[in-house]
Order: sequence, then structure tokens, then C-alpha cells
Amino acid sequence: MQLNFTKMHGLGNDFVMVDGINQTVNLTKEHVRFIADRHFGVGCDQLLIVEATDQVGIDFRYRIYNADGGEVEQCGNGARCFASFVHQQGLTDKTTINVITASGTIILQIEADDQVTVNMGAPILIPEKIPFVAKKQKDQYDIKLSDKRVTLGVVSMGNPHAVIRVNDIKTAPVETLSPLIQHSRYFPNQANIGFMQILDKNNIALRVYERGSGETLACGTGACAAVVSGCLQKVLDPLVKVSLPAGHLSIYWAGGESPVMMTGPTATIFKGSIIL
Repeated sequence: MQLNFTKMHGLGNDFVMVDGINQTVNLTKEHVRFIADRHFGVGCDQLLIVEATDQVGIDFRYRIYNADGGEVEQCGNGARCFASFVHQQGLTDKTTINVITASGTIILQIEADDQVTVNMGAPILIPEKIPFVAKKQKDQYDIKLSDKRVTLGVVSMGNPHAVIRVNDIKTAPVETLSPLIQHSRYFPNQANIGFMQILDKNNIALRVYERGSGETLACGTGACAAVVSGCLQKVLDPLVKVSLPAGHLSIYWAGGESPVMMTGPTATIFKGSIIL
């Protein structure tokens, strides 16, 4: 099987974009792992597929696969690349695009400066809906991991996130602590783990260890979750600049049931085809 693709990135969070409308796409987990492999395949954090849908008011279906081959619910940086990709492929000329994901509908807006704003929907904070094991909803939770306790915020942006406040993200235990939290009994579906350093009420620095991919250069849903967590704790204002290893995102959340709005850039690297 020959698969045509486009390689893109959003702040270094890189994706293999696949048009599933104009070609037949039947990928196994092994196919996804091969494509994502940076030595033998194309190399990416995630593989994203554009599919047609007959749902009223929905332009496309958006499917997301991690580098380990597992399908996941949401990806913010990928959503921005998705919007740019369907325009580049001539699949739509709309600047406001409605797409359905495994976690629901999101709205993508292509801005005049080629930035893309994504309406990520309202954050999910009820533990059983995240899912997160807790007796009641809180702004922060204390969990026990073997011989240590960790305080974290927990938010779903269509996918589960834990957010840990640290004094310095450069020395944060990203590689060692993240897997322990991900695979703990508290997160039945695992989680993406964010380490947030608050610079001031409108600026944070963030590193994110993602499910199925490890630490990435940027994570859009992670940026949204971090800002929501900081707002709930009243240490952040509604509009926040999030500094990630590869660049910046602008996140706005008015609180309550308001949607989280994320704005940032995309870039196309190259196009190609691969034999599977």
C-alpha cells in the first residue's frame, strides 16, 4: 500500500498528515508505529487523518494516533495543522471549520496572519469524566506514588492532563515522575503530564510528557490544561502566553463553562509518499 502524506509541525510538535478522503487509508497499529519511527519511517509525534463525515454542520472527521499506534481523543497543535492542511489540500475554502474528534466537536479558525485559533470547548473537571480517581472535584489533588506525594491539578481538554507547578521547569523531574503518574491507579486511561512554572499572571513556561510519545516540544491541549488549572487556583489571569520548548501559544479562558481558545502557528515541512 502506498500512502501519500504531508509532514507538518506546530511549534515543533510534528505530525504526519494523511488525506483519507482522496485515498483509501487502512492503517494498523504497526503501520502507525512504522510511519512514526524517526529512523525507519517518516518520524512524528502523532499521525493525523482527515476523513469525510455526513454529520450535519460538521466539515470533517479528525482522527489522531500517537507514535505508539494508539488512537487518542484530542491534540491541540494537531488541530491547528489540520486546519492548514485541509486548506492546502483544497478540501475546503472555509476559514471557520467544524471537525468531529473522538471527544466531540471543535471549531478551527484560520486567522488573517496565518495563525490558527482553535475553540477547544469547555474544560472537563469532573473526576469520573476525565477520567481521574477521586472522591470529589477539587482545584488541586494530593496523590500518593509509592514513597512520595504529588500535588497536581487535573483537567481534561478532550484528553486527560495532570498539571504540576514547579519552581523551575529546567530541573523538573519530567522523565522520571511522568511515567509514574501516567501509569498510576489514579488515571485509568493514563494522562499527559504537564510541568508548569508561573512567571507572572499572564506568562508561564511549560513542559509536557505525552501519552504514547514522551516529552514533546509543544502540546496544545497541555497548554490549555495548564492555564485552566492556574486560573482555578487563582494564580493566572484569563489570557496567558504559554512558553513551550519550541515556541509560544496564546491561551484564553474566561472560566466556568466558557470554551478555551488557543492561538498559534503551523508550518508545512514536506510532502511525500511511503510504501507500507
